[in-house]
Parts: sequence; C-alpha cells; structure tokens
Amino acid sequence: MKPVPEHSLILRVTGLFILPLLILFSLFLLLRGHNEPGGGFIAGLVAASAVALHMFFTSVEAARRMIAVDPRDLIGWGLLIAIASGLAPILSGRPFMEARWIEMTVPAFGLVKAGTPLLFDLGVYLVVTGTVLAILFSLAEDDVQ
Repeated sequence: MKPVPEHSLILRVTGLFILPLLILFSLFLLLRGHNEPGGGFIAGLVAASAVALHMFFTSVEAARRMIAVDPRDLIGWGLLIAIASGLAPILSGRPFMEARWIEMTVPAFGLVKAGTPLLFDLGVYLVVTGTVLAILFSLAEDDVQ
C-alpha cells in the first residue's frame, strides 16, 4: 500500500481527528459488550480499522510504531486471557466458562462490577485486533515490494 501523497491534506487532517475517536469508540464497545450489543469482536474490528486508517495516511512503518507491539503478540496474549477467563471458575469448583463477578468501589466511578465475561471480551478484542492487523500489515508490505 503506497503512502498517501503529501498533497492529500484532507485525508491526513481527517485521519488525525478520527483516529482517537475510533479508539475511544472501540473501548466503549468493549466495555458495554457483555451487557448489551457490542463486545470484543466488533470492538477489535473498530480498533483495527483505526490503525488501518492511520496506515492509509502515513505508512505501514508508522502504523507499526503506533501500536508498539507485534500483532502476533496481541493474538497470543488475547488467547491466554480468554482461556484464563474460562479457567477461573474451575479454581472455585464451578463449571468451565461460568461467569464470575467481583464488585468493588472505585473513587471516581463508584460501584464497579467486573467479571470473567469482560476478561473473555478483552481476550477476543486482542485476538481480533491482532489478526486483522497481521493480515493488513502483511498485505500492505507485499504491495510495497
């Protein structure tokens, strides 16, 4: 994928404006996903699309520097987190993948309820983001050569 020509000011400015909004929207989808529509899969796709947008108005190398980790590492950590969320109930004598919840009070947010469904969604988020980015980077680097 060739970098956008320097005269494409509209794409560069729009991309720089939309990039943080897409990242925030992906986090919103991730955090509300286990209670309402959304979740790790669609949030991961939105996050990967944000990085792809950055790649379009800069370069593949700049997009790799932006995420600061290898997409294959994201896949591995995502799988580990998803498996750990399924194994956590087994440690307390419950069935595999049963939802377990913890309630805690956080000063800025009040009562926060977190559990294994959110961990599973986080694992899926990392796997999807890593997979899509690995494919996109591979295709973009093949196009440059």
